[in-house]
Amino acid sequence: MRKRSLATLSAALVVGSLCAGAPQPRAEAADSGGGAGSSTGLGVDLDTVTIPELQARMAGGSLTSSALTSAYLRRIKAIDPTIHAVLRTDPTALRQAAASDVRHRHGATRGPLDGIPVLLKDNVNTRGLPTTAGSLALADSPPDTDAALVTRLRDAGAVILGKTNLSEWANFRAAKPTSGWSAVGGQTNNPYVLDRNPCGSSAGSGAALAASLAQVAIGTETDGSIVCPAGMNGVVGHKPSLGLVSQDGVVPISAEQDTAGPMARNVIDTALTFSVLSGQRSEGKPTSPGKPTSPGGLRGKRIGLWRLPSLGPEVDAVMTRTAKRLRTAGAEVVEVTPPYQQRLAELEFPALLSEFHRDIDAYLATREGPRNLAELIEFNRTHPGEQTCFAGQELFEQALAAPATTDPEYRAMRTELKDLSRRSIDETMATHHLDAIASPTNPPAWTTDCARGDNDVIPSSTPAAVAGYPSLSVPAGFVDELPVGLLLMAGDHEDSELLSLGAAAERRLHAWRAPRYLPSVGTGASR
Repeated sequence: MRKRSLATLSAALVVGSLCAGAPQPRAEAADSGGGAGSSTGLGVDLDTVTIPELQARMAGGSLTSSALTSAYLRRIKAIDPTIHAVLRTDPTALRQAAASDVRHRHGATRGPLDGIPVLLKDNVNTRGLPTTAGSLALADSPPDTDAALVTRLRDAGAVILGKTNLSEWANFRAAKPTSGWSAVGGQTNNPYVLDRNPCGSSAGSGAALAASLAQVAIGTETDGSIVCPAGMNGVVGHKPSLGLVSQDGVVPISAEQDTAGPMARNVIDTALTFSVLSGQRSEGKPTSPGKPTSPGGLRGKRIGLWRLPSLGPEVDAVMTRTAKRLRTAGAEVVEVTPPYQQRLAELEFPALLSEFHRDIDAYLATREGPRNLAELIEFNRTHPGEQTCFAGQELFEQALAAPATTDPEYRAMRTELKDLSRRSIDETMATHHLDAIASPTNPPAWTTDCARGDNDVIPSSTPAAVAGYPSLSVPAGFVDELPVGLLLMAGDHEDSELLSLGAAAERRLHAWRAPRYLPSVGTGASR
């Protein structure tokens, strides 16, 4: 792919958004209160409005950050009791919004996120707010400082709206966890069908966005934890290239794979948030649409489709329809199978065990409470609240016994992982002359069941996650009432190119629709 600056991409997407409006029409509002933004009295539809549109209104004086923030706080109060996505709101949110309004009145805004409400996954350190990773062990000792990414958001003028629930310890505690459950927050539900799972570990961030409880949210991923909740909740999720977003102050699993990233209801908001998180934000004020500028289309793009039939015939049918629409838009779609996947699956978990022991010990040493993994294991044994959905902490125990990261066997494992994961993408793209590899992000959401745990063997996220390459999930379609995402991946630091391609695919697939908060659906769509 031709390298393209994030600032250039963001500018093109902003102008395109202002000229074209929201990327998809809004579905009918649900009886439970989801949907119609007109009911907020803001004159915008929160389901579909984009950041550039909000900024244009704030610049023109027809909208304030205070009004926008208040609207999202009211939605959280009204809707979140149904889905349990938001753990807590920030009591200073309206004060932050008022400060943004002053900047807007004086023409001193700090960029496209100024005054925009953002939710943070609750494994991102936030001063003055508990940061728990879903665990009672960290519930009573808020961090003293912000994570580096929170500092970037505050410097950009974003309104920190609150914290979202997650799969406890980012799904790295039990052998059979239930995604979206934590001892602190209970179980997050999928807004589309409430007895279905939101996927994890950024479960609350994905569900909150589907329910329009914030404009954007921050998730984190080691392997699948941004893109799977994005796909399963029908929103957009971007796992950046490793190292582009600082992990300082984020509860870790593995420094070799961990990254925070943006989630939103559309690609433009995702790209603008990424530009802030990565320190590449533009100071431009999108107040005058001017002449339309295309951020890039699909014509002439070559996309390799990795079908993954193991995710079921309904998902494969979504991929067939997706490929047809991409081809109609001028893309060339060829079927591919990235190599080395079985070996990656064999090596990844043992390497993560060693890395988790090292990295969680380093993080816990910065907080009050258990000071290392051994103390954390003991805490879970002696606190019944940690056992209300599942009691197991097998991964903690295996990590405690895993070889140190100084061990030659571990080092060989991680070296082979890095080599094979990068070759799996690089060789596939070179052989087929591809701009990106596409695959299904997720199966239809399974029913949530504490006794059974997840049914989430989803191999599509692994190559990019292990390689440290970027991936992006955009809505692709539905199986019955349940969203399915299209996962796009590309080479190292090709985030801007991937976001541009994702924006083009989003416009063509036209796949988003608002959730209806159904209590259940038939069993045909479960896996």
